[in-house]
Amino acid sequence: MTMTSASYDVVAADYARLIPDAHDGRPLDAAIMRAFAELAGDPIGDLGCGTGRITQHLHELGKEAFGVDLSEGMLTQARELYPHLAFTQGDITKLDLEDDSLGGAVVWYSTVHMPAESVPWQEFHRVVEPGGYLLHAFKLGDQKRHLTHAYGHDVDLEVYWHDIDETVRNATEAGFNEVARLQRQKGEGEAGPQAFLLFCKRNPAAGQTS
Repeated sequence: MTMTSASYDVVAADYARLIPDAHDGRPLDAAIMRAFAELAGDPIGDLGCGTGRITQHLHELGKEAFGVDLSEGMLTQARELYPHLAFTQGDITKLDLEDDSLGGAVVWYSTVHMPAESVPWQEFHRVVEPGGYLLHAFKLGDQKRHLTHAYGHDVDLEVYWHDIDETVRNATEAGFNEVARLQRQKGEGEAGPQAFLLFCKRNPAAGQTS
């Protein structure tokens, strides 16, 4: 993850400038985010928050949201842009959060630099409360690309597209139930189709066991 963090440190300021809005021109993305916000409790952890645009959007939707990211450069941008919100440095594969401490979690393209088998579903499951929700956005497909230039800078990043059914299987094995899925074709500036999955952490006390 060191090269991933270093690459985002380099591009952070231009990333914030080039991608300032949560869902600019993408109403389907915004719709599933609104549904998540209505269902999930507080607090909401924006896991892999980058420059904080999704954290801020959740705040605008009335949620008690905070952000976690590996890149200090991205966090610097987030804190400057949204000083009223809390942002902390952290690794989403080993979060410094208590068990069952989140009403919901958003993992918004935070796993695009991981192969499917490395996505930390067990860790996401650990921090979300029973009956809580998780919203996951990712690049849809089955490929891997090496990215050497992005946002006007040289970078060193592996980018992964994930299969939606494999993603659901992995999340289900970790203890989540699929609530809804959205697939859409690529939009402006995107290399391919995108996917969004809404999950609920199973709650044995409420009889949610399968």
